[in-house]
Amino acid sequence: MSLPILPSRFPLLSVALVTLAGADVAATRLMPESVAAWGVYTTATEQRITRELSPQDRFLALDFGADAANARAAVLAGQVVIQPMVTRDARGQEIDMPSALIQHWRAAIFVPGATVDRVMGTLAVEAPPPGRDDVVKSAVLSRGPDRLKVYLQLRAKKIVTAYYNTEHEVTFAHHGAGRGSTRSVATKVAELREFGTPAEYELPPGNDRGFLWRLNAYWRYQDVPGGVIAEVESITLSRSVPSLVGYLVGPMVESTARESIERAAVSVRERFKAR
Repeated sequence: MSLPILPSRFPLLSVALVTLAGADVAATRLMPESVAAWGVYTTATEQRITRELSPQDRFLALDFGADAANARAAVLAGQVVIQPMVTRDARGQEIDMPSALIQHWRAAIFVPGATVDRVMGTLAVEAPPPGRDDVVKSAVLSRGPDRLKVYLQLRAKKIVTAYYNTEHEVTFAHHGAGRGSTRSVATKVAELREFGTPAEYELPPGNDRGFLWRLNAYWRYQDVPGGVIAEVESITLSRSVPSLVGYLVGPMVESTARESIERAAVSVRERFKAR
C-alpha cells in the first residue's frame, strides 16, 4: 500500500499513517493483563445485558437510554441508530485496559416484514452468508440445542486491510413472545498473511499485528408492527494506540469500529427483510 506524500507541517499525521498503513506493521503480543481486563469488561457488560433482558416493559438497550422514545422512533423511521458504549465497574469507574484498546458500539435497525421466529430460526441453522458485512467465507462447524459453532473468514479494512480466520460460539435465547437474543463469542481469531496466495498462513493468535484480538457480539430482536427491530452490541479488543499519535489515530480507529457495526446491522436488514 502506497502512502501519500505529506507536507512537512504534518509530521505526526505521517507517523500515524505509517503506524496504521504500513504493509509490515510491527507485530505485537496480546498481554495477560489485557486478557484479564477483557474478561472483567465483558463480564460486567453481560451482567448489565442480563438485567436488561428481564423487564417486561423494556427489552432493547436503547429503551434504557435517556432518549429512548426518540431513538426508537428513529429506528422505526428507517435510520440506523448507532451509539458508542462504555461499561463501568460496580463503583461506576472506567475499567482499565492495559496494553490494549476496546471498542464498544451499539447499533439498532428496523427489518421490515421480518419476524423474530423467522430470524432466530434461520440464525440457529445457518452461518452468515459471505458477501455481507465483513464476511469473506463462512461455514457451520457444529450444532446443538440453542447453540451453533461457526467459522467466519473476516476482512477488516480501513487504511490497512487484514484478513482473519475466526471461530465463534453462538448461543440463542427466547424471552417471551416476540423477543429473542443471541450471544456470539469469538473463540479463535487468527490473522492471515499472504492472503489469497499459495503461501497463505495463519499468525499465532495474540502474536500478530494486533488489529483484532477479541470479538464479542450481543444481538437482540423484538417484534414490532411491520417487522423486527434488530439491535447489536459489538465489543472488540485490539492493540493500543501510541500516545504520541493517539489524538490522530484514535478517530480513525473509532471510525473503523463504527462503520463495521453499521455494516453488520445493515447486513441483517438485507438478509431478513421481506422481499
